[in-house]
Amino acid sequence: MTQSILTTEDNSHTVFSQHFGAQYHSRHGAIEESMHVFISAGLFKFYSQGKKSISIFEMGMGTGLNVLLTYLEAEELNLEINYQTVESHPVEMDLVHKLNYAEVLNRSNSNKFLKDLHTSPWEESTALTERFKIRKSKSSIESYTFHQKVDLIYFDAFAPSCQPELWTAELHQKLYDNLNKGGILVTYCTQGAFRRNLVSLGYQIERLNGPGRKREMLRATKH
Repeated sequence: MTQSILTTEDNSHTVFSQHFGAQYHSRHGAIEESMHVFISAGLFKFYSQGKKSISIFEMGMGTGLNVLLTYLEAEELNLEINYQTVESHPVEMDLVHKLNYAEVLNRSNSNKFLKDLHTSPWEESTALTERFKIRKSKSSIESYTFHQKVDLIYFDAFAPSCQPELWTAELHQKLYDNLNKGGILVTYCTQGAFRRNLVSLGYQIERLNGPGRKREMLRATKH
């Protein structure tokens, strides 16, 4: 087995990948990090603008935590979600069944949604609920073809020290080109070279307070 479950400081699980030598979420709190970086700074930003339908691309589906949290919050806010994501190394299903997100979140519908998410087919659009559609691709971002432009990018790749090829200006040009005007990219990473790459592409950068012990995160807006 090349993956194993770790319990983070907010008691929620993450998965450690031996292949990449890294965990999918912060050891200081998986749910805390995802809620802060992707939901609060990303999804809620669009909701505050009066959006009722949001198209999202996530780089690295991983455990599916960001998808799950997006679904749960979208249900509360009555949002329609069209979600695209890539994952080149899917989490093993025996680990998916052990993830404790439903217990920590105390949301009874979490387990069913997470199971449906991970067992849904790759490479085709699937309606997980009436208002939540997803297309998963078992591929690299480099070879991925977007099926529509998106409003919001959750950039949740492994750190630049682990996968430097995912943080280059060349790769992010592709994402920028597939982001709608006024769309945003949110990520936990504030590395200087990465910030400069985003600025060179035309993004307006905001350095926001980070989750937990992390001082900062980034939100980049395409004008």
